[in-house]
Amino acid sequence: MLSTLLSHNVPAVSVDQIDSSEFHLLDARSSREFDVSHIPGAVWVGHEDFSLDRLTGITNHAPIAVYCSVGYRSERIAEYLRRQGYTNVVNVYGGIFEWVNTGHPVVTPAGDATEAVHAYSRLWGVWLTRGERIYE
Repeated sequence: MLSTLLSHNVPAVSVDQIDSSEFHLLDARSSREFDVSHIPGAVWVGHEDFSLDRLTGITNHAPIAVYCSVGYRSERIAEYLRRQGYTNVVNVYGGIFEWVNTGHPVVTPAGDATEAVHAYSRLWGVWLTRGERIYE
């Protein structure tokens, strides 16, 4: 189903292909979702209120991987970044849900490991098969 939602205008990578030491990880979810948990090393950039100002210190040629819950919002941000001259941007296919579903860790803003993951909505939350779903 996810494949039909995406435009595929941006290269996609699997969660196993991203490594926070290789990519600048950008979280394109809401700040509330990010505050529940996020991929270690990720920087929150948002989606609805996205601003290039949040990319301070990231050059146009740096490797960037953008993620959200499943990859839809992050693909939109990745497309925008490419239009703004960022040349090495990829979308994380399956997003944080796939990250957690495959056993990768998530952390709180304080850096503590957690099982909690914001599931976006009850409709989308069905795709999160591991961890503790949070909806608020």
